[in-house]
Amino acid sequence: MVGIVNRQPAVAGTFYPRSAAAVAAEAAALVSGGAPPSPAIAVVSPHAGWMYSGALAGKLFAGVVVPERVLVLCPNHTGRGERASVWSADGPASWQLPGIDVPIDDTFVASLLAEVPALRADRDAHEDEHAIEVLLPLIAVRQPKLRLAAIVLGGQSYKECEALGAGIARAVQRADGPTLIVASSDMSHYLQDDEARATDRLALAPLAAADARGLYDTVRAHGITMCGYIPATVALIAARALGATRATVVGYATSADAGGDRGRVVGYGAVRIDA
Repeated sequence: MVGIVNRQPAVAGTFYPRSAAAVAAEAAALVSGGAPPSPAIAVVSPHAGWMYSGALAGKLFAGVVVPERVLVLCPNHTGRGERASVWSADGPASWQLPGIDVPIDDTFVASLLAEVPALRADRDAHEDEHAIEVLLPLIAVRQPKLRLAAIVLGGQSYKECEALGAGIARAVQRADGPTLIVASSDMSHYLQDDEARATDRLALAPLAAADARGLYDTVRAHGITMCGYIPATVALIAARALGATRATVVGYATSADAGGDRGRVVGYGAVRIDA
C-alpha cells in the first residue's frame, strides 16, 4: 500500500511565485489573449522558470481546450525513483500548489497501471521534480475542474517508448471523457544562442511532422540535450494511436530572449498535436 500523501510544492518561489495571489495573477496573464482555443490530442510544453519560458507555455495552453483530465509526462531530472513512475495513492490525493489543489484522477491512474505494464506507482521520482509542477498553475487556470495524472520517465529504449505510448492510448480511449496529453520538455541546454537555435531546428523538424521515431533517433544521433525527448516521443506515439495526423510548432525561444546570457542558453519549443 502506497498511502494517501498529497504532493507539496517543490519549486514555488524559484521557478514561479510563492504566494497564491502572485501565482493566480501571473498564470492568468500568461495564458491571456490569442486565438480562441481549440481541442488538441497532445502538446509539448517547455518547463523552465516562468521568467524564461512562461510566456511560450502560456501561449500554448491559451490556444488549446483543456479538459477536466490532463496527463502530464515529464523527464526525470533528479534520477530518483522508478524509470516509469506514476504518482499514485491509496485513495483521494492531490498536488498542492500556492492557492491551487489539483486532485489526482485515481480511476484514470488505475487504468494506466493496468494498461502500461512498465509503469510503477511511485512518489520518489516526483517529490523534487519541477517539470510537471511548473506547468500546473498554467493548466489549472484554463480548467478550474482539473484532475491530474502525472508520469515521470527516465531512460527508455524506443521499443519501451512504443509500449508506453500504446498503453497510454488504450487508457485514454477507455476513459470517460477527453484527456489532454502534455509532454513537458525544454530543448537544447547551455549552448551559444545561434548554436542552440540550429540544433533545436533538427529536433523540431520531426516534432512538427509528428514523427516519434524521427524525434527519438534525431536527438540521440546528434546528442541533442533535449531533456524531455522521451516524454515527447511517448506522447507522439500515443497521439498517433489516438488519431493524430499533424503537429504545429506554436513557438520557439531561448532563454536569451528573456534577457539571459546569449553565450549559454536553454531552448524552448511549444508544439500542439492534432487529428
